[in-house]
Amino acid sequence: MKVLIIEDEDLAVAKLRRSLATIEREIEVVGVTDGVESSVEWLSSNPAPDLILADIELVDGQSFEIFNRIEVTSTVIFTTSYDEHALKAFKVNSVDYLLKPVQKDELEAALDKFSKWIGDAKSSPAFPVTVNVENLAAQLHQHLSVQNYRRRFLVKSVQKLVSINVEEIAYFYSDDRLNFFKTFNNKRYVVDYTMDELETMLKPEDFFRISRSFFVSPASLEQINDYFGHRLALKLKPENEKEVIVSREKVSDFKNWLGK
Repeated sequence: MKVLIIEDEDLAVAKLRRSLATIEREIEVVGVTDGVESSVEWLSSNPAPDLILADIELVDGQSFEIFNRIEVTSTVIFTTSYDEHALKAFKVNSVDYLLKPVQKDELEAALDKFSKWIGDAKSSPAFPVTVNVENLAAQLHQHLSVQNYRRRFLVKSVQKLVSINVEEIAYFYSDDRLNFFKTFNNKRYVVDYTMDELETMLKPEDFFRISRSFFVSPASLEQINDYFGHRLALKLKPENEKEVIVSREKVSDFKNWLGK
């Protein structure tokens, strides 16, 4: 089975590779792309893979745009943190969806489902590869409705492990391919989750994702200023060495979140 991974977070790619490597079947990752443009280019210049594992939110847009730009005959398994994308996802050759963080057993079950469909299609040329969209969407909503948000994170500190309560965390951010959080007492820890995975773990009332690389809490906001391009610049406490900008498409939702 030849697999193309479409994912813009290095940690997520590494986790998918590890999971695929431990599944007892012949799987070859033939390529990794991180955006719409790079994926269209790869698919235009390479033989079609058997299967595509595609994140929905990419560095330069949503992966759905790929299928509007080029004909894709491969089956697609979407990985996503957002239930509103479910219905749209299954209209694009999709065999399944996987909620982030992707678990090995769920990935293996999706691959088994894909293999069964391919086998049925070969044995019966008229076999209809269809998806019960309403049923799958209902399952997704049910999963999210019972989701438990993280109350603490276990992280490394020097040569020991410490448990940090979410209430102690001021904000999360990415820096040089690593993800961190800072506590209100100005201590920084590496967190072993991608930003998309964190989005499924953090209670929306407590943390807002202002950009691809920052989650902030209300208590971390010391100052909010207008910024060019209809964006906002934030001064955080404790201070962060990076420029903290609310992306233009997030400004309206950010203001609504603060007003709740």
